[in-house]
Amino acid sequence: MPKFLVTRWHGMHQIWAFALLSLMTGALAYYEWLLGLLGLLLTCALAVYTVLAERAFRKDLKSYLGTLTYRVKKAGNDVINELPFGVILYNEDRAVEWHNPYIAEMMERDSVIGVPLPELFPALQQVKEREGKIEATVGSHVYQLIFKPKERILYVQNITEIWQLGRKYDDEKLVLGVVMIDNLEEVTQGLDDHQRSSMLAKVTTEITEWAQKYQVYLKRLTSDRFLLITDQKTLKQLEQSRFLVLDEVREITGDHKIPVTLSIGFAAGAEHIIELGQWAHTSLDIALGRGGDQAAIKVGSRQSFYGGKSNAVEKRTRVRARVVAHALRDLIRESHNVVIMGHKMPDMDSVGAAIGVMKAAQLFGKEAYIVLEGVNPAIEKMMELLREDEKLSKRFVSPEQAFSLITPQTLAVVVDTHKVSMVKEPKLLTQTERIVVIDHHRRSEEFIANAILIYMEPYASSTCELVTELLQYIHDRVALDVRESTSLLAGITVDTKSFSLRTGARTFEAASFLRRNGADSMMIQRMLKEDLEEYVRKAEIIKHAEVVYEHVAIAVTESGRKYSQLLIAQSADTLLNMTDILASFVIGERQDGLIGISARSLGHMNVQVVMERMGGGGHLTNAAAQLEGTVQEIAVRLKKVLDEIETEEGLFE
Repeated sequence: MPKFLVTRWHGMHQIWAFALLSLMTGALAYYEWLLGLLGLLLTCALAVYTVLAERAFRKDLKSYLGTLTYRVKKAGNDVINELPFGVILYNEDRAVEWHNPYIAEMMERDSVIGVPLPELFPALQQVKEREGKIEATVGSHVYQLIFKPKERILYVQNITEIWQLGRKYDDEKLVLGVVMIDNLEEVTQGLDDHQRSSMLAKVTTEITEWAQKYQVYLKRLTSDRFLLITDQKTLKQLEQSRFLVLDEVREITGDHKIPVTLSIGFAAGAEHIIELGQWAHTSLDIALGRGGDQAAIKVGSRQSFYGGKSNAVEKRTRVRARVVAHALRDLIRESHNVVIMGHKMPDMDSVGAAIGVMKAAQLFGKEAYIVLEGVNPAIEKMMELLREDEKLSKRFVSPEQAFSLITPQTLAVVVDTHKVSMVKEPKLLTQTERIVVIDHHRRSEEFIANAILIYMEPYASSTCELVTELLQYIHDRVALDVRESTSLLAGITVDTKSFSLRTGARTFEAASFLRRNGADSMMIQRMLKEDLEEYVRKAEIIKHAEVVYEHVAIAVTESGRKYSQLLIAQSADTLLNMTDILASFVIGERQDGLIGISARSLGHMNVQVVMERMGGGGHLTNAAAQLEGTVQEIAVRLKKVLDEIETEEGLFE
């Protein structure tokens, strides 16, 4: 192609390209304007739609909320009206302000508004308002009351079925018991085989019939011991009957010189069957330790006693005394030294027994000390005589001194008490695990649990009697000096009221041994001499005595006047000497500020049971208690206890 044509062709091409580019640019500007217009229109449409939609939504929401509020309000009313428990709003005076229909239906009344809560639920009369749960009975139903004091709201829930199931569960819990014939060996001595078999058949038949009557499983273990298996429901029935089998067995064997008695131990409420068996045997041991002829019941932490109307039977055999003496001898030999303690406010029996144990330790070359702090009127004259012997007086130490003497290898001997709370310094017992208990009191629920040797014989007149017997077996050659033997005999003399009460053949045998070893009766009379002024004060106490139940004398001292425990006890002893008086109680304010009660009986009434209910203890014929309060308050409590015992089983045997 010619060159000019080529040049023209390129020129035309550029013109057309420019024209096309201009056209395209214009088109793009037009479309951009058109798209902007469309976007604006869409934005306006969307804004209009949003406004209309929001109005419609608000209208629908308002309608929905109105419907929902009605439904919620209606549902709330229905729920409150149909609640399966009661709701009570009360005011500051504990009167009902509002309640739901459940309460009206429960009380079978149209409305209880304005009624005080204690009137609706009598159980609340003794309960202060506090957050928590309380059980109350209305008619035949049991309800749980749940307090919300801050909001003054009370919720009431029917728990009758749950309560009945719980009660049924408790009633069906396993109970183990052991019955033992207390004095089989003593009773059968002197009987031929036929008489022995006949007597045992009577007792066994009575026990078997008693067990069948209450549907108790009975299994004979030995000639004098039976196993009992039952449940807690039956045990409650046995407690309500107060174990009459004790009286029945004693009565059917009453023609014997020594009637047969039973001891019963029951246990319930333990977590494991092994623990339950241990509790049952412990209960039996407690019943035996209290003198037998009674039942000891342990249900959980509760310990109850029934019976105990007769004195403990004196054991004719001395086998146990010999065995204990040999065991005590071995313990003394293995110990570094011996520390002996009696009870608080010691008497002559406590001090005399301590001197006897000290003598036993000295026989084997061991250092022995008696813990004593202060001298009370009961032992004042005795201590004056003992201080005349310098070697003997040095053996008495204070509790503070005893702490420096006691080591883990020390033998601690507790005499004339078995209660930790009655020991002068209980902390001393925590310094050693080698503890011996020698006591003649009936065993109580409180006991020195970790003792390795226990010698408790309630039949004994005194602890001095027990210690005297131990001395005769603990060493081949026992030689007591005058003051040692006199102290032991003084303890026996005081506790037996000059051999007039609680004496047996072994009591006189012990006294005879002490007399042979130089015991001075004239020295004892010097110890027991009374001050004229004290005698007059005793007469003033007796002057205010009153007689209740025809044979019970109660003397209450004047308010504000303080007396020694010895004088209170002597007054009770004197009252017992009066005609037709079978039991005496003297209430007086002691010198330490506590109110002391001394109780005495001639054996027709168990004053130990009375004093245990007052918080004390002792023997069937000799018991006491120390309480806080006034003499008038304690006198009212004592009379109430006597009324309860008279109503339950009678005061006299």
